[in-house]
Amino acid sequence: MTAAVPFVRRSRTPRLPPEEPLIPQRGRARSGSYWLYLLPGLVLLLVVVIIPLVWNFYLTFTEWRGIRPPIWIGLENWAALMQDQKFWTSFGNSIWMIVAMVVVPTVIGLILAAVLFDLVGRKFGGRFASFLRATYYLPQILPVAVAGIVIGWILRPQDGALNTILENIGLGFLAHNWLGSPDTALPSIMVVLIWVQIGYPVVIFMAALQRVDPELYEAAELDGANWFQRFRAITVSIIRPEIYVVTLTTTIAALKVFGPVYVLTRGGPGTSTIVPAYYAYSEFFQAQQVGYGATIATALTLVIGVIAVVFIRAQTASERKERAGL
Repeated sequence: MTAAVPFVRRSRTPRLPPEEPLIPQRGRARSGSYWLYLLPGLVLLLVVVIIPLVWNFYLTFTEWRGIRPPIWIGLENWAALMQDQKFWTSFGNSIWMIVAMVVVPTVIGLILAAVLFDLVGRKFGGRFASFLRATYYLPQILPVAVAGIVIGWILRPQDGALNTILENIGLGFLAHNWLGSPDTALPSIMVVLIWVQIGYPVVIFMAALQRVDPELYEAAELDGANWFQRFRAITVSIIRPEIYVVTLTTTIAALKVFGPVYVLTRGGPGTSTIVPAYYAYSEFFQAQQVGYGATIATALTLVIGVIAVVFIRAQTASERKERAGL
């Protein structure tokens, strides 16, 4: 017989959840020091953007030639600006700059991107389409000064390339002082800006078209849709967000354009090509009216800010409408 084993009652100890590893105080301090990496950027933003912006806004209420201390004159600069015909002429020229840098390049760039993606890429391969895209973008990487000097040589009235070619092909009667005449100076700059700007929307739109399934184009083509119908129903509808981005960025660039005007015409002849950015520059450094130049620059900044808000609101409303439609 086996001996009886005495029954021993064991007490149950509650199981506690595993304790979290303790983080040393030194490690916690280090984990919160990420803001140190943001400090250089914040300092740069403060020194390069915020302080000059505040100082420029202060100068709009002063008269200052850059040497003696500024003299407070209140709203006199703003009152003079509202009655300055040269200022309104510069903004009128900015509308033509928007046509040259926003409307025409965006439309042509959208068509070129669709052609390169839908036709050239499918028939000749993606590499050839990428080569053409890089060719269109080439003027964007040229320095403004270099491009302006080259264009100035081409448009010279006596021995410029354009007038020489016109004379050699029997069209000498069309030779003109393209940059020295008030009726052709602004259109000449507009043509140059179109040539420089057209590559930017092509690159953005072709990058946006990479997310479009090529089978959509093939299915639409099998259903009998022509190229324009595919362009309107597929291309434009899918890359609409990128169209807003390109339109906004190029509009801002058109309003603050300075380099081509400075290199080619210096705002002349007369005021035929003057723009707000160059007008502010001339008041700052040529007329030494720093307070008035700051007023022009501040007014331009306010206009750009309002336009940016309008574009963002329009894009948001369009996205909400599309979501509601879905």
